[in-house]
Amino acid sequence: MKKKTNLTYIGGQAVIQGVMMRGKTGMATVVRNDKGELQMEAKRITPPEKRRKWMRFVFIRGVVNFVVSLVDGMRALLRSSEAAISEEDEAPPKLNKWVAEKWKVSVSDIVTSVSTVLGVAIALVLFMFLPFYLTQLISNATGGEAGVIGGKGSLWYNLLEGGFRIVIFILYILFTLLFKSLRETYCYHGAEHKTINCYEHGLPLTVENVKGCSRLHDRCGTTFLFIVMFISILLFSLVGWLIGRHIVTGLPALDFFLVFLIKLLCLPVVAGISYEALRLLAKIQSPVVLPLKAPGYLLQKLTTREPDDGMIECAILAFNKVLDMDTDPDSPEKTFVTETKLSKLQEMMKRHFAEKDIDEADAEWILSLTLNIPRSELKSERVVTQKECGKILALYEERLTGKPLWYIFGNTEFYGYRIAVDERVLIPRPETEILVQQAIAAISEGDKVLDLCTGSGAIAIAIACEAAKEKSISVTAADISEDALEVARDNVRYNKANVNLVKSDLFENIHGKFNIITANPPYVKTAEIAHLQREVRDFEPTIALDGGEDGLDFYRRIAAKINRYVVRGGMLILECGENQARDILKIFSRCDYAMVVKDLSGKERVVKIVF
Repeated sequence: MKKKTNLTYIGGQAVIQGVMMRGKTGMATVVRNDKGELQMEAKRITPPEKRRKWMRFVFIRGVVNFVVSLVDGMRALLRSSEAAISEEDEAPPKLNKWVAEKWKVSVSDIVTSVSTVLGVAIALVLFMFLPFYLTQLISNATGGEAGVIGGKGSLWYNLLEGGFRIVIFILYILFTLLFKSLRETYCYHGAEHKTINCYEHGLPLTVENVKGCSRLHDRCGTTFLFIVMFISILLFSLVGWLIGRHIVTGLPALDFFLVFLIKLLCLPVVAGISYEALRLLAKIQSPVVLPLKAPGYLLQKLTTREPDDGMIECAILAFNKVLDMDTDPDSPEKTFVTETKLSKLQEMMKRHFAEKDIDEADAEWILSLTLNIPRSELKSERVVTQKECGKILALYEERLTGKPLWYIFGNTEFYGYRIAVDERVLIPRPETEILVQQAIAAISEGDKVLDLCTGSGAIAIAIACEAAKEKSISVTAADISEDALEVARDNVRYNKANVNLVKSDLFENIHGKFNIITANPPYVKTAEIAHLQREVRDFEPTIALDGGEDGLDFYRRIAAKINRYVVRGGMLILECGENQARDILKIFSRCDYAMVVKDLSGKERVVKIVF
């Protein structure tokens, strides 16, 4: 294998049926569930250089990194256990339902909380309390302070305690090898190491290349733990010698507790020193330091195993996602599809939407429409099943790309009617309903109505269907875009609206005169299109937005020919952009009467002109 050419800051760990990778700005966990499906969760994290200055000092940074890695690692481990098990394999439905209704939490929430507490407690008992307790027993059995081992301040006492800690650690690893599920986890650990080694040796990340790499790595957590134990022997021996002889309360149990507590408080110092030692050893690629690395490598032989191709795929996918997040600030976060609380899901979606400048209300719409519950009831807690969560997260992740919500759903509601929409047409806005209201109020029996720049046909359909309830009218709708007319035809058929669709550049193919002419023409200034919201700029059709240099081109074109197509006493009703109404009135100065209608926010939105 080639020498390392691409040393990386990306590290990781094995999780339940998968791998977690962690870079500077993101972490990604990929899990293969019991159905064989790959699931990914990717989160943004605070890069080291953006932490407070004191957190980046030598030794202190080791403590910070240790705590952060411990918390993130535990969270990834527990989250992976949720993703690895499909919904039907979880707790019995009756138990799930009882927990959800009684405590308003999911079973996975309870498992996560209990596992975290038990994990920390077991680690403290096994690797701190038990070695200390066993050493104290042997010291007392051999004569205490005057014995061979000596008391708490003796060098031999502290060396024996450290030896017990290492032996218990090795026995713990050997014990875990008895369990098939943990042996599988060690295979994923091997996949993680192999993938990082493959990248650091400058090889393309393919399954075949990764398989040929070593499963041993200098920055492994197993090696770090061994260094921690070695440093703790030295430090605890020094601490024991300094304070052990001075802590004599007359109460053996209290003496025991105080010495144990002081050593517990020394753990951050041990972690800080061990972190710097691991970094230094990882940087030195020389046979001279091999004896110092050898114990860690030997332990890695126990905690890593050869992975299969599927395990390597998990590691590669997680690594590539982290690499993408570190190089691309817009690389989206992802969430596991698991049973979860509604409030937790809603809070997560709103937070990430806010970070991306996406309307937080879109999170409520996604939940409301997917779960088929009113938005007003989203405050009521419930458990979202894994199947429901899958549908919600698919919509959520698509929305994070910037694609407008109603394009994702494929339809929206306008004036009470279902209007199909996609990237061929603009999404009808609620404020456009004011134009429809004004038109319906002005329509009389037998009137002929023309809707220009119809797009999805929303305005024409609403007018035709509403007026048909009381009057007999005819409605024609025109648009220059054949793509838009295809969408409009589907909407006319779905809503059973009596609308005649015509392909026409404004009045080009229109014949006859009309009592009411409506239009929501393009009115955005050409120079402003590049500064529109991402979902409008990148997804909605520019042809339906661009109104020319000042945004008024289409109003001038309509004004130039309107008299040929409107009857005497007829009305033209136009939607306009903010601060455009007064300029439009000047364009249509040759009319009998004109007025401006404001929308609910007080902005001048509609211009009504009578001829």
